Amino acid sequence: MNQDHSALLAKLGAGARRAARSLMDAGDARRSQALMIAGERVRQRADEILAANALDLEAGADQGLSAALLDRLRLDATRLEAVAAGLESIAGLDSPVGRVLADWTRPNGLRIQRVSVPIGVIGVIFESRPNVTADAAGLCLKSGNAVILRGGSEAVHSNRALHDALSEGLVRSGLPSSAVQLMPTQDRAAVGAMLGAHEWLDMVVPRGGKGLVARVQADARVPVLAHLDGNNHLYVHAAADADMAVDVVLNAKMRRPGICGALETLLLDRQRLDLLPKLVDRLTESGCQLRADPDLCALDERLRPADETDWATEYLDAVLAVHVVDSADEALAHIARYGSGHTDGIITEDDDAAEHFLSGLDSAIAVRNASTQFADGGEFGFGAEIGIATGRLHARGPVGVEQLTTFQYRVIGNGQTRP
Repeated sequence: MNQDHSALLAKLGAGARRAARSLMDAGDARRSQALMIAGERVRQRADEILAANALDLEAGADQGLSAALLDRLRLDATRLEAVAAGLESIAGLDSPVGRVLADWTRPNGLRIQRVSVPIGVIGVIFESRPNVTADAAGLCLKSGNAVILRGGSEAVHSNRALHDALSEGLVRSGLPSSAVQLMPTQDRAAVGAMLGAHEWLDMVVPRGGKGLVARVQADARVPVLAHLDGNNHLYVHAAADADMAVDVVLNAKMRRPGICGALETLLLDRQRLDLLPKLVDRLTESGCQLRADPDLCALDERLRPADETDWATEYLDAVLAVHVVDSADEALAHIARYGSGHTDGIITEDDDAAEHFLSGLDSAIAVRNASTQFADGGEFGFGAEIGIATGRLHARGPVGVEQLTTFQYRVIGNGQTRP
């Protein structure tokens, strides 16, 4: 960490530490008020925010960003309204702070409680999607945490415009603007500074591609809540409803191909090869390229041959790998070998088959008869998410306000001394 970045992190971190204490003192009502005002300001500043986003989109197109990455970057009136509504939705959630998680009394009369408390100061490092600025800030604020945000250079104008609206919400509610800070430099070395700032950050959340997450996990001296890639699967079981299977697969792949909840590999039971023509029709009509194994390519000339890398790829684009399997166990084995533990599921009308399959998945989110694109904190009723955690400790799946807390033991006595 060079001296300039060290000094910058010290300044941001000290402000965030002070702000975190202020957030706790202020209470949930003030934190929620700040979010409501921020949502209002996002709407009032819509023209300004969309103009900033247009600058980012123009720069991204000039840099040769793919259509999928440009879609992740793009804001429009509908998406911006969703940002504002998301902040208001978070504000309306029950506070996760101060909940008594457990309460018991020891034989000596000591009462012990386990109580939820904020983590403290959270660093969020993310790429492409400017809505993460609002989602991460909103969730951290609601859960009593201060946050330092470092967005990608491709969304710099959009992130700054959204941050201005969030800052207004804080100030107008009497809260310190340092509760939500945006890294003022796009220098990549600033990321390294965040990863080493263990005295200022209590947790880092990376949200981006494999390269970003790998770097964070390798270099961080701060605990990491990892959001890995979404190499997601759906298995069309022998007992799948035909119309449902086609509709769900189409939505899971093509609603928004560039998000982490998008379907990347379709596993088709050999007993349901009758569905292949309709699946290929609907997907190719929607602009999706299909890559399949030899058995399937022999049945439809529109399928391109897949190779080993296709099964392990998160395309984030209008490309779908298709693999034929002979059983649910073979489907599970394929997912175990190639999947990322994000979101996987089955389409079937057979309850026993569904239970067997879901129990066999080692995935953060397991779905039955539904699109993988429901892997989203808003769809779970969390208001928004800071990411999808694919690890096994602390939090798993969509990370909302509850997952941004830890706990404290409170020991309450009436003069007890230990013999």
